[in-house]
Amino acid sequence: QVQPVESGGGLVQAGGSLRLSCVVSGNIFRILTMGWYRQAPGKQRDLVAAITAGGSTNYADSVKGRFTISRDNAKNTVYLQMNSLNAEDTAVYYCNTEHEFQWPWGQGTQVTVSS
Repeated sequence: QVQPVESGGGLVQAGGSLRLSCVVSGNIFRILTMGWYRQAPGKQRDLVAAITAGGSTNYADSVKGRFTISRDNAKNTVYLQMNSLNAEDTAVYYCNTEHEFQWPWGQGTQVTVSS
């Protein structure tokens, strides 16, 4: 069964940067709009960034100008470059499609920002 595999999280000081990666098996990846989501303790999972098959991007207001989503279809991988991190960015980060169809959620990758 296809399931995204996220990596790259960790503990970082406020103002620091991290780059997350998400690999998904299968050729269908390249035609889908992919998104990075995050879920903080006690909160719902929210979309923070998305990228279409053609490379168009959109971002939640809270991360605009700090986060950059990109993809490498040859590697079935979507990335999230996160700069100027702050404590409010602390969450588990997941990737999945931005369509009504979604794969089972992976384990995500924990990002913790210390202030």
